[in-house]
Amino acid sequence: MFCRQCEQTAKGEGCTIKGVCGKTSDVAILQDLLNYSLKGISVYASKARETGIKDKDVDSFVIEGLFTTVTNVNFSSQKISEMIYKAYEVKEKIKNLFLNAYKNKKGQNFTAELPLAASFKPQSSLEGLLEQGKSVGVVSPDVDKNIQSLREILFYGFKGMAAYADHAAILGRYDEDVNSFFHKGLSALLDNKLSVNDYLSLIMEFGKVNLKCLELLDNAHTSYFGNPVPTKVMLGVKNGPAIIISGHDLYDLKQLLEQTKDAGVNIYTHGEMLPAHGYPELKKYKHLAGHFGGAWQNQQKEFDNVPAVVLMTTNCIQEPRPSYKDRIFTTGLVVWPEVEHISAVSGKKDFSKVIQKAKELGGFKEDIIEKEIVVGFGHNAVLSLADKIIEAVKLKLIRHFFLVGGCDGAKPGRNYYTEFVQKVPNDCVILTLACGKFRFNRLDLGSIGPFPRLLDCGQCNDSYSAIKIAIALADAFKCSVNDLPLSLILSWYEQKAVCILLTLFSLGIKNIRLGPTLPAFISPDVWDVLVKKFNIKPITSPDNDLKEILRT
Repeated sequence: MFCRQCEQTAKGEGCTIKGVCGKTSDVAILQDLLNYSLKGISVYASKARETGIKDKDVDSFVIEGLFTTVTNVNFSSQKISEMIYKAYEVKEKIKNLFLNAYKNKKGQNFTAELPLAASFKPQSSLEGLLEQGKSVGVVSPDVDKNIQSLREILFYGFKGMAAYADHAAILGRYDEDVNSFFHKGLSALLDNKLSVNDYLSLIMEFGKVNLKCLELLDNAHTSYFGNPVPTKVMLGVKNGPAIIISGHDLYDLKQLLEQTKDAGVNIYTHGEMLPAHGYPELKKYKHLAGHFGGAWQNQQKEFDNVPAVVLMTTNCIQEPRPSYKDRIFTTGLVVWPEVEHISAVSGKKDFSKVIQKAKELGGFKEDIIEKEIVVGFGHNAVLSLADKIIEAVKLKLIRHFFLVGGCDGAKPGRNYYTEFVQKVPNDCVILTLACGKFRFNRLDLGSIGPFPRLLDCGQCNDSYSAIKIAIALADAFKCSVNDLPLSLILSWYEQKAVCILLTLFSLGIKNIRLGPTLPAFISPDVWDVLVKKFNIKPITSPDNDLKEILRT
């Protein structure tokens, strides 16, 4: 195996024996083979669109397949093998649709040469699949290192966009530009004729398409659950049976809340589910009791020996400890071997086993309340205060805005973000989103007049909010985003952060600071291009970075 798609990759170079995330070599190899299969599907799906043929099931399978291979999603050799076989069926389906349409349109058979992935057929045994997978890993030794780097950047971007597209699709939202670009881009990854400039152009195009995907998801969430509103959230637990729901899927939470509204069971969010408390259609459930714990990487300690059931809805699962393996459930695309999985039937899920287990455990014996924090500062809430914010800037009550957000992780160096926020001057406002905020969202940072100094814009899935706020402020001040008193201090861990970064690049946003380490898959030459074009910088120290940012 060789995997370097996340920030915690071994030695900052690549995992070669077992993933730092916990995936085995077999799982990593099978994921490579699934990804290869998806590219083969996209070769035909892209060609099919040229003849007017579209198939939503094919589009959905490619998106789900990509999301399956995002870090901390699926750890099951059996499940991934099943998806590889399904991928072959999907490919043959779209292949035949294309070939028939081409013949009808052109009056002759299609004879052009296609990449090998288009003719891939999986072996019938696990051993055979593993042998096939070893030859289609992410790194190709005969490919120029800069082309290799750009292909990986684009491919990891697609994995991240697949997560957002899948969430939107669950709520019935699709976009043809997004779906078609998956196939265009994935098939381009197989094209040995493309140059460095060709891939750079594709990456910029990807960023624009991903912005559309983020907007699609934002519309899906706000249409279904309402616009988030500033809401106080209790950190801690209350007496009674409990279910802790983690991940990102708000629709899973909605279904769980509806099925437990009369069950006497308290529901607690965990990790990236925290922003759910700000949505009107979720906060109306009184048994949405509060938030438990912090970021995803602490779950093994936090879930250990607590009398509650855990439901994992999307990426972020870690290997369950024996102490809670019998009381954790997965759903959606998340799979861990020997952990019970709740599947959807006609789009609906039955969480009765989860609820029953929570009742059997009995739950927490007393109220333990740490404090309250405020969430719900999505773009609708923040921009409703735009006039007051602009006036505060003009009166020099607010000197600068910092967006300090992104993924959290366990690797040393992430205390930078806590220290940075603590040292930000009192006349500055901090926007945050994604799980990186758990480094500092319990801090009491006070207010500037009527504005809290810390504004939680939501999940990584809500990155569109931060982008929309920045663009709206730039419009109000009649300047570019780069001329605003705004600095982006980002942390990354996995592929969803990659696709957000590419969208920021596509918008021409410069001077981003990125950490805690630089991606292993970006070659020195490609990094130099990004530095020259966007002035992206690695984080240094909070004191140095703040001094440089605020020196004017």
